[in-house]
Order: sequence, then C-alpha cells, then structure tokens
Amino acid sequence: MQNFVTLRDWLIYLETSYPVSIDMSLVRIQRVKAVLGLQFYCPVITVGGTNGKGSTCAILEAILLHAGYHVGCHTSPHLIKFNERARVDGLNATDSELLPHFEAIEIARLSLPQPVSLTYFEFTILAIMRLFAFKQLDVVILEVGMGGRLDAVNIIDTDCAVITSIDLDHQHYIGNTRELIGHEKAGIFRSNKPAIVSDLLTPSSMIKYAEAIGADLWLLNRDFYYDYYPQNERRQWSYHGRSLKHAALAYPALRGENQLLNATTAIAALEALQDRLPVSEQDIRLGLTNVELPGRFQVLSGKPAIVLDVAHNPHAAAVLAKNLANMGYFPYTYLVFGAMADKDVAGMLACLKDVIDYWCITELPISRAISTVDIEQKLVTLGVTRGDSTKPLDISIRRFSNPQIAYKDALNRASKNDRIVVSGSFYTISGVISSNGIEHY
Repeated sequence: MQNFVTLRDWLIYLETSYPVSIDMSLVRIQRVKAVLGLQFYCPVITVGGTNGKGSTCAILEAILLHAGYHVGCHTSPHLIKFNERARVDGLNATDSELLPHFEAIEIARLSLPQPVSLTYFEFTILAIMRLFAFKQLDVVILEVGMGGRLDAVNIIDTDCAVITSIDLDHQHYIGNTRELIGHEKAGIFRSNKPAIVSDLLTPSSMIKYAEAIGADLWLLNRDFYYDYYPQNERRQWSYHGRSLKHAALAYPALRGENQLLNATTAIAALEALQDRLPVSEQDIRLGLTNVELPGRFQVLSGKPAIVLDVAHNPHAAAVLAKNLANMGYFPYTYLVFGAMADKDVAGMLACLKDVIDYWCITELPISRAISTVDIEQKLVTLGVTRGDSTKPLDISIRRFSNPQIAYKDALNRASKNDRIVVSGSFYTISGVISSNGIEHY
C-alpha cells in the first residue's frame, strides 16, 4: 500500500505505475468504482467532443455559479497544476482536499480479490469524482478525456450529455472517420436523457445511436441555434431553443468566434435541465461576461501582443488561424509551436502557414512529442522556406530545446507592434508559463 505524503508524490507514482498511458476499457475502473460505492445525488453534465469541451464546461460552470449553485467541475488536461482539473465553486481543489481521495482509491483497488492497476487518468478521475461526491454539490460537470464510450468519465450515468464537435483526433483509439468517432463519442448518451450536439454536421452514426437507446437528441440548427449581429456596435447575440429565447446577450468573455457556438451549446444544456437546475437570464448574462479559461485564444495585455491557444488538431488550428486573421494588422507574427507526434501535425501546420511569418518550433518534455527536425521537414514540405542563413533575424524556421527558450527568442526578435502566438499543445503553453517565460500571465 502506497502512502505518500504529498500530491506530487502520488502523481509521480501514477505516471509510472501503469505500463501504458491509455487503456480503452472500463472493466478495471468499474470494479474500483463498485468498491468505493461511488455515486452522485445531484445532476451530472458530461461534456465530450473534439474541440470546445473546456470552454463549454467553463461557460456552464460560470452560469451555474452565478445562479447560486454549488458546482464541481472537472476538466483536463491541466496547464500548470494538477489541481486545475478539480474545481469546487470556481476554485481549484487544494492538495489537502485531494490527498484523502487518492489514498481511498489506492485502498479500494488493492482490496479487490485480484487487485487491478489503473492508468493515470483513471486513478485521478476516480479521486476527483470521490471528492465531488463528498462535497454534496448541487451539480457536477465532467469533461470527457477522449472518445466517450470507453472513457473513464463514462462510468457515471449522465443527466445531460453534451457533444461539442466531431473531428479526426485520437484516430488510433477511437476510429479514423467522423462516423466511427461519432459513434464512440455518442457512448456518453443515456436513455431518456437529453443529448446536446452542436457539431455543424452531426454524423449519422450518432443520430442512429441516440435513436436506438431513446436519448432525447438536441441538434444544432434544429432544436437550438444562435443569431448574431456583426454590424451591431454593442456586439450582441441571441439564443433560440426549444422553448426558450434569450435576446441581446453579451458576447462571452472568452475570445474567438467559436465561443458563440460553445455558449449556445452550454445554454441548450441548461434549457434541457431547466426543471432541475433553473437559471435566470441574468445568471446567463453574468456567466458569459465573467467566464475565464486560460489558454483558449487568450490574448494577454501589453506589447507585443501575446496569444495563448491550446489548439492541438487541424480543426482547432483552423479556428485559431481564423481568429488570428480577425485580430487586425500586425507586421509580423511569430509562432512558438510544439506538438504530439500522434497528432496530424502536418494538417495543423497547413492551417496556420498563411498567418505565420516566423516559426519558433520546440521540443516538448514528453516521449509522445514530435521532434523539431520532423516539424521543420513538414514545414518545408508545405512550402515554408527556412530563410537566409546569413541574416539571422530573417530565418523563418528556428528549432529550440524547450518552449521557454523558443518564446524568449520570439520575444527578442518581435517588435512592439508584432504578435507572438504560443500553440500546438497544452505542454507548449505550460512550458512557457511555468518557466516564467510569461511573467504577466
């Protein structure tokens, strides 16, 4: 029996205690859940999808907090500290709050006649769920890690399932077509419970699955939609649902065009749960104007402009490119970029190449990361030139050993009127922030 004194000790242990980081099976975690007797007596909202999950969770959390509810919210991965994954009433859980639940999970798994091992994600999500269960909350929001059907979060029966988008990601685990991925993500749906889908072209596999189990399927542009008025100086928009309409809403505090879609999705989920979790229009307004989520098209104050965005697949990179194009004129844009090798890195780079002038590509401190040599080769294949080696300031592709050094190079070269973007992975942004690369974060 492990009995670590600090949360850090537990996390180091979990990083190496299971032979693989991802094991798509619910058998082991279900056995531990049964020993724990883990269950919730409040509404649970489960949020899955390819992109937009974290933003949708944050918007739901902000609205519900302004409505006066006690809210538990799990999102992953974290940027700086593990505690970001478990928020209670808008605050990160403390180490002392989490530690008893880590110990309880270890005791539970070892108490089985044949003790089971758990992956890092399985172990930690159980600990977070147990913390939430002990807090006697009014509502729990759970972000799916990957897929849906076989994701550890799916051991809990949701009261409202949300799917934000469907795109090609984690293809080795959940399928290489939108139809296969849609079926996997639909696994969080439950019979006779609302299932909110805001993908612009919902896969037929998802619709068929919802029909087969009798889920209450809400589709974007059929059951709910939004209107916005780009010429309106007050920047207002309206939500339209099955039975509710909210007009003249303020834009979410989170930046980017895609946040209107995420806000619409969150409000649709709350409409579907209005009998159990009523919220007022004022709660929605306050939630939208006060929501915060680091690393999602986050523009820091000061010059040069600094943009942090965790885009880590082509769909998210395309949204980032569009948002960058809408920011206005900057003489030059520098990109600090590192990514995982199992992602469609070439697809991401292709989406970004027309809005980036200088590439500061970086290694990342994880074995899954793609090397800078491979990133550079993909850029060259896409037609990005390295620049004149006799003029160091004009070299368009530079390789670095870590994100902090890459960021400092961009900062040294950029003028106050330029722009620096940090993207490609959570690890890229956390590497810049945690090393004090961005002092005013």
